[in-house]
Amino acid sequence: MSRGQDSFKQRYNRALDEEFLQEALERATTRFRLGRSLSLEDIEDFDALRQQGKEIKEYALAQLDVNLGALANRVEEAGGKVFWAQTGEEANKYIADLAADKGIKLAVKSKSMTTEEIDLNDSLAEVGVEAVETDLGEYIIQLAGERPSHLLAPAIHKTKEQVAELFSEKLGEDLPNDIGALTMAARRALRQKFLNADMGITGANFAVAESGTIVIITNEGNGRLATSLPPVHVAVVGIEKVIPTLNDLSVLLKLLIRSAAGQKISSYVTMVSGPRRGWEIDGPREFHLVLLDNGRSRILNSEYRQSLHCLRCGACLNVCPVYCKIGGHAYGWVYPGPIGAVITPLYNGLKENKDLPHASTLCGACMDVCPVMIDIPEMLLKLRRDEAEQKFGGLWERLAFKFWNYGVGSEGKYNFFSRLGRKMQSPFVRNGKIAKPPFPFSRWAKERDFPPLAENSFRERWAAMENDHPSEEADG
Repeated sequence: MSRGQDSFKQRYNRALDEEFLQEALERATTRFRLGRSLSLEDIEDFDALRQQGKEIKEYALAQLDVNLGALANRVEEAGGKVFWAQTGEEANKYIADLAADKGIKLAVKSKSMTTEEIDLNDSLAEVGVEAVETDLGEYIIQLAGERPSHLLAPAIHKTKEQVAELFSEKLGEDLPNDIGALTMAARRALRQKFLNADMGITGANFAVAESGTIVIITNEGNGRLATSLPPVHVAVVGIEKVIPTLNDLSVLLKLLIRSAAGQKISSYVTMVSGPRRGWEIDGPREFHLVLLDNGRSRILNSEYRQSLHCLRCGACLNVCPVYCKIGGHAYGWVYPGPIGAVITPLYNGLKENKDLPHASTLCGACMDVCPVMIDIPEMLLKLRRDEAEQKFGGLWERLAFKFWNYGVGSEGKYNFFSRLGRKMQSPFVRNGKIAKPPFPFSRWAKERDFPPLAENSFRERWAAMENDHPSEEADG
């Protein structure tokens, strides 16, 4: 189920009332869009590269069983262990049991949306393991007890004043509203966690089948520390992240990094292929790869298959007019924005998340910037269709469409109801608009203009034109 306890309407209304959130979203998403645009200047044909990336992902999914088998074999050959988790609960239990078996009490985590998806931190806490987020944004929201609000910038909704107050309370220091000072305070706190941790937990941006390599992209270096300092490294990877070859990786890195942070290359691209070898002086003594399904196989065999192409770059969030006004928390789960409006209903149920497919203008901007050309608008329309077919919509909506279907069922009905509608609307028309229509139309007009029916239908105007200018028939 979606983690949001209140309704989507309540969440987005709250977001619209938060003045700082509006400013922060505009500032951050504008910066991301500009960075992406500048980073493409050295690529002659980015659309051709996007097409190549799309084909790589399509091929990877078409051969998913083969690629997963090859990945598992390479990992085990390198001395690692592989666990196949059908559900998030199975993944959490495996990691919790591993921690208990090793006597682990402290784990450091690199940024991972997949572990957010399965609530790994809560599961570890239940068995006495402290899991500490080490990405700065994730660390902030963990201290605040919140969810990420952006795929790239989890704490986009926080001011530096709020962070200073939070750090002062949680870290026991009186800290100023200075970003540099706050960053150093986080480093001091996290450095000791890295040194004391017995387990490092990461996700992966990609997993390369031919070499058994997981790839982690970061700008802070915390991913590299989490994979090298603790004696046990656990990587939780969705099965859709597997790609066939390192050559494929080179293409997808260009697409992901430019689309995400507007960089030509991230500060750190960490590649891990199993645990420390006998001749190596650093790295984990154990490496565990948890391959997570959690509904992905079901999606793979559906008409929503292309949603599994997603690289989690966040580019669609930065251009979406809906996300840019309401932020990530309004979507109610860990995946926000246009792609979240698709995959949250797929993972957690359409009935519980029936509003999300409507959280879109269908402008297509998300598809225009997607590095692998996912047709998000098409999937949103299909989800709306599924909602209608399964009758998850509201009573008024269903009645309205039934009435519409009846009213346009024949030419006579259409003409009758058109004339009736023009007469009924006349008391409400002001300056070419229906300013205050009666319920239930008032709900629509609250946020939008409600145009009146035209004074004359197209058929009536055409007949009038024919009467004014009768056609000349050629003599027989």
